[in-house]
Amino acid sequence: MAIIEVVDLGKRYGPKVAVDEVSFTVEEGEIFGILGPNGAGKTTTVECVEGMRVPDRGTIRVDGLDPRRDRDALRQVLGVQLQESQLPDRIKVREALDLYSSFYPDPADWRELMARLGLEEQRNAEFGKLSGGQKQRLSVALALVGKPRIAVLDELTTGLDPQARRDTWDLIEGVRDSGVTVLLVTHFMEEAERLCDRLAVIDAGRVVAIDTPAGLVSRVDSTQRVRFRPSTPIDLALFRDLPEVSEAREHGGRIHLTGHGNLLHAVTSVLARNQVVAAELRIDQASLDDAFVELTKREK
Repeated sequence: MAIIEVVDLGKRYGPKVAVDEVSFTVEEGEIFGILGPNGAGKTTTVECVEGMRVPDRGTIRVDGLDPRRDRDALRQVLGVQLQESQLPDRIKVREALDLYSSFYPDPADWRELMARLGLEEQRNAEFGKLSGGQKQRLSVALALVGKPRIAVLDELTTGLDPQARRDTWDLIEGVRDSGVTVLLVTHFMEEAERLCDRLAVIDAGRVVAIDTPAGLVSRVDSTQRVRFRPSTPIDLALFRDLPEVSEAREHGGRIHLTGHGNLLHAVTSVLARNQVVAAELRIDQASLDDAFVELTKREK
């Protein structure tokens, strides 16, 4: 069941068209990603969903609510982590959570939320002294303190080091597992591929594709390539007879196979039956990066 519906959304700033006929739905319980380069219209789109901007045209429903007419009701079901947000440097973690919880008639227990998001040791730390990853955790906690059904997370991991980024990904998966639908805005391909059930690719204000990460990749090139060094010689005809294999050749002591479908499983089955071990095994296939470049026709 769709919990967010966006139909023919349009927004312009003077002569510049920021969002042009954008349409998508978000199903309850999924992580839905909006993926695109900087300046593509991602943030403008979600700000219209949040009720922070008034679109020029189109319709939006969030849990059945109109973000323009039902703003008070929307705040009770929608939690937002903004792309750029700042708290006073001297406010403490526990003070910020206590303050935000006072905005809701039936908030979550902020102490429990603080512990669940790994902020217990920082409860008395001032905001200005938190690391980038800790600030992002606090930002997510503030978005969840009202017990929303939907959380909008905008460029959550920008500026984080690789370890903090992966910790934040674990956090987002935990938010979804708790029953919250997540609308995630990102320009990181790895992040989108790791987290999102489905993606809307936006470029120059328009949706160019909506699909699962794997579905987007398959639109570009479903070809797979497997190469390895066999522990003992093996007849290439055994691979050429496989329906998944379109080409098989040997070069420099390595076997190179090209094909589609469940190629790896088919190849390893042949190897197992013939008691051959595949050393230096490599698998190459199209990535979400490749799909993005093809779909938007631009360099990353």
